[in-house]
Amino acid sequence: MDFDYFNQIIVLYGSKIILTVATLVVGLYAIKKIVGLLSRRFSKIGLEKSLQSFSISFTSIGLKILLAVTIASMLGAEMTSFVAILGSAGLAVGLALQGSLSNFAGGVLILILKPFKVGDYIEAAGHSGTVSEIQVFYTILNTPDNKKAIIPNSNISNGSVTNYSANATRRVDLIFSIDYDENIERVKKVLINIIESNSLILKEPDPQILVGEHGDSSVNLYVRVWCENKDYWNIYFGLMEKVKVEFDKESINIPYPQVEIQYKGEKAQ
Repeated sequence: MDFDYFNQIIVLYGSKIILTVATLVVGLYAIKKIVGLLSRRFSKIGLEKSLQSFSISFTSIGLKILLAVTIASMLGAEMTSFVAILGSAGLAVGLALQGSLSNFAGGVLILILKPFKVGDYIEAAGHSGTVSEIQVFYTILNTPDNKKAIIPNSNISNGSVTNYSANATRRVDLIFSIDYDENIERVKKVLINIIESNSLILKEPDPQILVGEHGDSSVNLYVRVWCENKDYWNIYFGLMEKVKVEFDKESINIPYPQVEIQYKGEKAQ
């Protein structure tokens, strides 16, 4: 057995492998540092968070691709051949990555059209939550029950999006049912007092109390009040509780559906 031959192989390829591994480790470390530096720089200059997360994600992917090409070159792959292989495989890769490419395009559209930004509460693609990140391929939402929803950008850009944070104010819509025997004007006065006692409800636009429907067992009053976006749920749940308490105090009956059953006995023989 020619040990000199094996020694030459080890010396030749061993050093190359060690150098390649070292380049990989140093490269990944450098990418991490560059991404961190960009993140701090973007925050310092006040770049919009939506653009921050997208740019950082895009830069990270681009640098990792460049590192992969460098590693391939160090392992002996000729760049001309490597480029030729990439070119010939481009169509197949493009077809295989149609979804990813559409997600990338969707991310670009989100950044250009700005239907929402990081920090907005949205509903899209069957999910609702606060936008925490807009990445190259995905948008990440934090749901109200503290779950993380990862949604492909193409699903968002090709579908409808409801942005609950787009405007500074929102309207709270509530329906309260009262008995047909109740005096509507008296009930309205009770509701007006409840609304006026809540400091979070805006004076303009004017609150509305409307007879919205004559139901099967009740008259349904529609209550519409306006508030700042951040106060929506406090007002919603606060009014629901306060109305029940005041209706009980004022003996205003809240009806519920009832079924009347009449029993007809047998006729005497």
